[in-house]
Amino acid sequence: MRQALRKAGLATLHLLTGAALGLVCYVTIGLMLFAVAATVVVVGAGMLPEAVRLLHLLARFERRRTGAWTGVTVEAAHLPLDRGRLAERVRTVATDPGTYRALGWLCAQLLYGLLLCYLALVLWPLALLVDGALGLLGRRPAVLPLIVALASLEASFSHALLRPSPSTRLADRVAQLSATRAGAVAAHGDELRRIERDLHDGTQARLVALSMRLGLALRAYDRDQGNVRPLLDEARRQAEEALTELRHVVRGIHPPVLSDRGLAGAVRALAADSGLEVRVTVEGLADGAEDRSRAPAPVEAAAYFVVAEALTNAAKHSGAARAVVELVRTEGQVRVRIRDDGAGGADESRGTGLLGVRRRVAALDGAVRLSSPPGGPTELEALLPCA
Repeated sequence: MRQALRKAGLATLHLLTGAALGLVCYVTIGLMLFAVAATVVVVGAGMLPEAVRLLHLLARFERRRTGAWTGVTVEAAHLPLDRGRLAERVRTVATDPGTYRALGWLCAQLLYGLLLCYLALVLWPLALLVDGALGLLGRRPAVLPLIVALASLEASFSHALLRPSPSTRLADRVAQLSATRAGAVAAHGDELRRIERDLHDGTQARLVALSMRLGLALRAYDRDQGNVRPLLDEARRQAEEALTELRHVVRGIHPPVLSDRGLAGAVRALAADSGLEVRVTVEGLADGAEDRSRAPAPVEAAAYFVVAEALTNAAKHSGAARAVVELVRTEGQVRVRIRDDGAGGADESRGTGLLGVRRRVAALDGAVRLSSPPGGPTELEALLPCA
């Protein structure tokens, strides 16, 4: 009984707040009508964006109030009004679907906000009589849950009216995909330039030196065969260095260890070669190329490069001694989390490594979260969706 009284009290407080908000909406509707009339005669065109700004403020308050009651966040669905000249802001007001949805909620709040609050107040005397008697008989209350249901009904109305429309969500999704596509194209271009630079400055230079060394050995063979052996030894050394450079470039494109050992095994190998004390925890993945739980190849490659970049930064820049790598495969995603005990202060604007990680993950419709306060620790988390 005590818990039911507490829930009903919170529901009544929620409904009273909604009723008070309804009274504010009544005043706001008058202000909106006056602003529209002033805009029509051009003289008071500047009032309309400010009146709509007030409307957005009330809608934001209602979204927070609804989210606090239901536990579900209601996303904003209107365009900003602080950009451009007056004519552009008025045009934004006139063409923004979110503003019209907020206007619909403003008018509806006058009705259901006051009506549901009135019903709750009417139910309270009945609840005290009926549920009081039921409580003495040791039975569950019957009227108090109705007051809670009224608050939930009001929250559902507000959620339905203030959430973004399907067309708005589709437009936001298209904009997000356009941004991630541009980032993927930029990341691909950066990767191609890196490969070209590695081949030109590393492997190609060593192969040219190898060719010259073999040419010198061929000339020396005709004149003095005793001096050929040192030249051939040097040529062999340069050939081995060229192969090492070429393997490095190949690993940068797609590490062969991913194909041979899977993501879990590849990350363990990466941790062993990092120079740090790394603890790797794996959930939902197994070592081996034949593991049926393996994620798609692009997801594995992105997760591998996230770990590689994080461990490289920890070893080179943060002064870390230890790190923890977590790999978790669920039904719909792969989560990668790397945490080190370094000095922190990682910044995406300095260098291209972390920015490249974000672009690579965004190209797969994933998300990256970086936490690196000064003094540490640094934590990098990537969520990669997969079937």
